[in-house]
Amino acid sequence: MSTAATAGPARARPLRSRWLPFPVDPDARIRLYCLPHAGGSASAFRSWTGRAGDAAVCPVQLPGRDARVSDPTHPTMPALVGDLADVVLAEASADPRPYALYGHSLGALVGFELARELRRRGGPQPEHLIVSGCSAPQAVEDPADDLSDAQIVSLLRSLGGTPELYLSDPRVLRLILPAIRADLTVRNSYRYRPEQPLAIPLTAIAATADARAPAPSLAAWRDQTIGRFRLHTLIGGHFAVLEQSDTTLRHLTTALRPA
Repeated sequence: MSTAATAGPARARPLRSRWLPFPVDPDARIRLYCLPHAGGSASAFRSWTGRAGDAAVCPVQLPGRDARVSDPTHPTMPALVGDLADVVLAEASADPRPYALYGHSLGALVGFELARELRRRGGPQPEHLIVSGCSAPQAVEDPADDLSDAQIVSLLRSLGGTPELYLSDPRVLRLILPAIRADLTVRNSYRYRPEQPLAIPLTAIAATADARAPAPSLAAWRDQTIGRFRLHTLIGGHFAVLEQSDTTLRHLTTALRPA
C-alpha cells in the first residue's frame, strides 16, 4: 500500500474507517462502492443507505476531506487507484460477498480504472460498473491548465450542485477548495490507455443538460465492455443523479438485480 494510505494521523485508524466510514448492512447480498465527484465526500451518498434494494451502499471517503482532511492526497490517478485496489482486495479477503462500483463524474473514471487495476492484479471483478456525469474514458477531453481559485468557483457555479452561499463565503471556500484542487490534479494526470474491454455489465446514467458530459459521450461507454450495456437519461444538469436520488436508486437497484 502506498504512503498516501498510511501516513499522517489516519495511520492508527482501521482501513475500513478511513476509506469506508459508514456501517454496512451485514445481510445485504452485494456491496456497492460509491465514488464521489471532484471535491465530493462519502457524505454525498450517505442518504442512499438502505435504499438500494439488496445492495449495501458503501460510500468511499477519499483523503483530504472531512475526517481525512489531514491525510495526504494522491498526486495521480494511478496512485489513487492503487490504494483503492488495496482496499477492495482487503474487503474481498474478509468478506466474500460480491461487489459493484458506482462513480459520478471524476468518480466514474476512478471506478473504471479501479476495475481495470483489479483485473490486472487477478482480483475478483465487480459484478457491475455504473457511471454517471462523465464521458467515456476514450472520449475524455485533454486536461485543462491549472485553475485559479476564481476559475474553480466559476466552474462550480456552472455545474450547479454547490450552494451559492458556500461559493460566496471565503471561509467556506478555504475549507472546500483544497479537496477540489487535489481531485482536479488527479483528473489532469489522467491519460487513457487502451486495454481489452471489461467483461462485466456496464450501466451509464446521463443528464439532458449536462454540458460537461453530454449524453452521446456517455453512450460511448458501451465500447468499454463486452458485457451488457444500458444507458439511462435523467432530465437535469451535472448533479441530476444526486438531486433525483429516487430515480437514480431505481436504476442502480435494477442494474444490480441478479439475472
